[in-house]
Amino acid sequence: MNPVIEVDTLSKEYPMGEEVVYALRSVSFQVPTGAFMALMGPSGSGKSTLMHLLGCLDSPTNGRYRLNGRDVSHLSRPARAEVRNQNIGFVFQSFNLLPRMSTLDNVMLPLLYRNQRRNGEKRSDKDLAAMALAQVGLAERLDHKPTELSGGQRQRVAIARALVTNPALILADEPTGNLDSRTGADILELLTALHENGRTIILVTHDAHVAAQARQVLHMHDGEIIKTQENR
Repeated sequence: MNPVIEVDTLSKEYPMGEEVVYALRSVSFQVPTGAFMALMGPSGSGKSTLMHLLGCLDSPTNGRYRLNGRDVSHLSRPARAEVRNQNIGFVFQSFNLLPRMSTLDNVMLPLLYRNQRRNGEKRSDKDLAAMALAQVGLAERLDHKPTELSGGQRQRVAIARALVTNPALILADEPTGNLDSRTGADILELLTALHENGRTIILVTHDAHVAAQARQVLHMHDGEIIKTQENR
């Protein structure tokens, strides 16, 4: 089975006047299909920079990144946007839901930007969004606004939105950061269940307890991977 992600000597540099900041330094690794991986490190370690590159939100200075077998290292901005819409689901710490829209409409948003159905999908956008919400346990909350939901429920809506296009990869950036410990544990349990059902998930965190839920942890420091840890 081909890996979902292949990263080869990926680097990211930012010019700062006469100096250069090396945010990422020749990082290489692979992510197999169905993996549950965490990127862990303190602020400034490079994990957010790496997440932006893996999510096609930015391009590397040097190196190669292949997503599902396609080299996406140096695509144009519109091409990267298409790759994101077709292949990547995002889950953010702050949920990023539109407050005036229902949960169903929030989950439908990625479908509005998609040019064509994957795998000849014939279901309507509403059906796909309702199915995604049912998958995260919110089948009865389709018409609720985000302001009518708890923090944990909002994050479940965000996860449903990430799932709705059936992406090859889910990127979760500090998904429990705005939640209390019990609700955060529920969200991690949901992500674990999605992984066990075959989803490929990369979790970005500074929290060792959160990272411990993943099957593999890449520890980052000063733009480099300094250790790979296997869990369970």
